[in-house]
Amino acid sequence: MNGKPNGFVVVNVCATGMLLIMLLWIVDAWAFDPLFTMPDVIKEGKPLPGDTETVKCPPLKDFSMPLELGEAVDLGLCNNPQIKGAWAEIKVQAGAVGEARAAYLPTLNAGAGYIDDRIRYPGSGISGSTVDAPFFYGALTWRIFDFGGRGANRQAANKLLTAALLNHNNIIQKTLSGLIQAYFDALTTKAVLKAKTQNEEIAQKTLEVAQRREAKGMIARNDTLQAVTALAKASLGKNRAQGAYHKAISVLVYSMGVPSQTSVLLPDDLGKMTGQEVTDLDALIADVQKNHPAIRASREQLDAARHRVTIAKSEGLPSIDFSANYYRNGRPGQSTNVSRSEETTVGLTLNITIFDGFSRAYKIQEAKAQVEQREAELQDVEHQTLMDLIKTHADAISALHNLQAADALFKAALDSLASSQRKYEKGAADTLEMLNVQSALADAQMEHISCQADWNSARLRLLASAGKLNRAAVDKQTIIKTDVLDNPQTFLDQRKPP
Repeated sequence: MNGKPNGFVVVNVCATGMLLIMLLWIVDAWAFDPLFTMPDVIKEGKPLPGDTETVKCPPLKDFSMPLELGEAVDLGLCNNPQIKGAWAEIKVQAGAVGEARAAYLPTLNAGAGYIDDRIRYPGSGISGSTVDAPFFYGALTWRIFDFGGRGANRQAANKLLTAALLNHNNIIQKTLSGLIQAYFDALTTKAVLKAKTQNEEIAQKTLEVAQRREAKGMIARNDTLQAVTALAKASLGKNRAQGAYHKAISVLVYSMGVPSQTSVLLPDDLGKMTGQEVTDLDALIADVQKNHPAIRASREQLDAARHRVTIAKSEGLPSIDFSANYYRNGRPGQSTNVSRSEETTVGLTLNITIFDGFSRAYKIQEAKAQVEQREAELQDVEHQTLMDLIKTHADAISALHNLQAADALFKAALDSLASSQRKYEKGAADTLEMLNVQSALADAQMEHISCQADWNSARLRLLASAGKLNRAAVDKQTIIKTDVLDNPQTFLDQRKPP
């Protein structure tokens, strides 16, 4: 009986030691990645295409200051859940690559235990027996040959890891496109609100002038009623613009992934991209078909599906395994010998599947169907990607033309204001005419700002549709102040109405 506690102590110490070794090996494998499956981007981060540095998360932003486009981009890239999910998918696929590579290595299993074996023969007069002994076993298994299943699985895992990396790039481009659209939509609605507010102020001033002129008998009542109608229309326009602005701000806040109650201030001036040209569409299409991350990711997934067919075919083919086993004091699950024993086995095993109930045939059919599915998905991705590219290219061309027209309109409105000022100073124009001219200038200013925002947005979104938008392209945007009247009412405030 004295040997039993000692045996338990020995087994507990051995088991605890083996458990600690296994835990240390698992932690070491995870920390140092012994099969080199984790891409460098997992440790270093992944910069945008063409950039040399990654976006630092979390970005620091003082929301009491106006929000610049680059700051909005940084917030969106750090907070977008789809980007985080795509980043986690890279880690998942890297783990799958490790599993595929591990299939080429041997597996080693070990076990230890303690058995108290007591045999009694009641009523027979035969004395019983008691055996108390620890046992230990180890087993090594190594697949040394198959018909390409492991190789195909490794190739498929590599393809899916590449697809995950490319999909991460594609989601970033989509996020950037949506952020840019939301940011410039907010800027545009802010400009519209400012112009509508100025129109309301001008309409209010027009009504006041009309009421004074009517009181002096200089105009008819109908002219005053028209001024009242114009003021009501201007107020309605301002209220609608204010609602659109609040909606655009809410969309921008949501796109950045910041709390919904965050108060966002936008700059008063719009950025202007250096250069005013659009890349040829045919050149963009050729480049996108070859290099766009969404299309490349879909191609990698198609290649992985084709490797899955090879995997399915190889599962039913013969394989050869090498095995080596060591047993001390019996095998697991067997009774322990009275005397100490040691057993060693070494062998080669040929595995041949005779009949599997047609399971392999259906797996092959399923794998081939998945290839067809991936082919259709590739065609759909190419179609959608090129369609988005064509649309954003058309938007960029249209925005550029509109910007040129808005520039001409704005210059004409400035010239008209200058002409009316000269006429007013010489008494050839009245106040109502001046107010109308300034209202037209405010509308031209609104169109100019709106077209400038559309051009900036369209050009950046075109880069995103081509899969080439990066942080450097966003930073190239410079703020250019336009020499315009911030408030067209300033001119009249300097003069007394007649």
